[in-house]
Amino acid sequence: MWKFRAKKKSDQWLIETNIDDMSAEMYGYVEEKLFEAGALDVFKTPIVMKKGRPAVKLSILAKSDEIDLVETIIFKETTAIGTRKYPVVKHKLDRVYETVETDLGPVTVKFAYHKGTLVNWKLEYEMCRKIAVQTGMPLKEVYQILETEIINRKGLK
Repeated sequence: MWKFRAKKKSDQWLIETNIDDMSAEMYGYVEEKLFEAGALDVFKTPIVMKKGRPAVKLSILAKSDEIDLVETIIFKETTAIGTRKYPVVKHKLDRVYETVETDLGPVTVKFAYHKGTLVNWKLEYEMCRKIAVQTGMPLKEVYQILETEIINRKGLK
């Protein structure tokens, strides 16, 4: 029989609830409240419950000392009548943020490494958005120009 053994005790928990009787407009407000309370992540998954009822699974990633507050928000701000909790073991890539000078101005790039090898990189949205607003260029064009420039300057693929 397979058994999972975590290397260390998890300080993060996934708290979930299924909701099938709440207006979709309310989820944005609930999400804001959860983030204000310290939630690390909040996401919604469409699901189908018994009798074919469409519903939403509300999932919140939080530190162990925030579970009570998260559950209080869930019960006060939603129509949920119960939650499930699971300890979470995460594996995060090493990340390096670097400001790169480009023809459109400085941009922050997040580089992600697995065992010392670059496996992913991404332009930071807020800086790209700022350039789009300042120049009047479409955001997707800003991304295309900057990605090409970063690839050429850094020798990336």
